[in-house]
Amino acid sequence: MGCFLVPAAEAVITTAATKVLQRKESTPETVHISLDGVTSTEAVKIPFSQKLKWLNKLLWGGSALLAFEHVWHGEVTPWFPFLTAAGNPTEAAEMLNEMATAGISMTLLVTAVWGVMLVASSMMEKKAVKSAQSLPPAK
Repeated sequence: MGCFLVPAAEAVITTAATKVLQRKESTPETVHISLDGVTSTEAVKIPFSQKLKWLNKLLWGGSALLAFEHVWHGEVTPWFPFLTAAGNPTEAAEMLNEMATAGISMTLLVTAVWGVMLVASSMMEKKAVKSAQSLPPAK
């Protein structure tokens, strides 16, 4: 009934955090890789604000799909109180329970998937730097 509101709330918070981080990240962090001791290559690390945008996209996309599904089933209406369950105290309690269980579970799962994405991207960045440093010198 209202489970899509929980990931949407996290999406609002992470969107604001992304904007703040983008202002603070003036220059991207770069890594210098020397291939033969004379020439060097520069690789740019993915800034954290960009990685936070990944979470934003996951959360906003999931919230939009869930909201569409709730509209499709008539649980969300374009008139007040918007959520049909909010008009009846018994249904409102059920809706809040759904938000506390399903909404939080989905939000935690999406955030955990994003955490796995962060670990994977970090490992890929480290592997790229390590493999570039182990290349034989150019002739």
